[in-house]
Amino acid sequence: MNLTISGHHLEVTPSLRSYVMAKLDRILRHFDQVVDVKVLLTVHKQKEKDKRQRAGCTVRVKGQDLFVETQHFDLYAAVDALADKLDRVVMRYKTRQQDNRSIAKRLTPEGSQVEAVSV
Repeated sequence: MNLTISGHHLEVTPSLRSYVMAKLDRILRHFDQVVDVKVLLTVHKQKEKDKRQRAGCTVRVKGQDLFVETQHFDLYAAVDALADKLDRVVMRYKTRQQDNRSIAKRLTPEGSQVEAVSV
């Protein structure tokens, strides 16, 4: 798995990098077929300071890209919310993949061939 952590209008410190990596370890425990992860941490210069810290993450898995973005007034809280959202998205993707496989197995029993019928 390739992990890229970058900052926009922000320097990614070693403590921030280790915090993000620790939060992303939880996602990898649930789903080990992750190919690539890109995390972008940004600070926007807005007048209201409520939600100017943003964290976005793109997770590339086999066949699809999963994207999640959060915003908060604290960057560490934005990373926490990002990890929670990403965990939900990855678990939903994993259950969909497992459901699709089980449906395919039920439709094609082992040892028998399915013939295409044109209507």
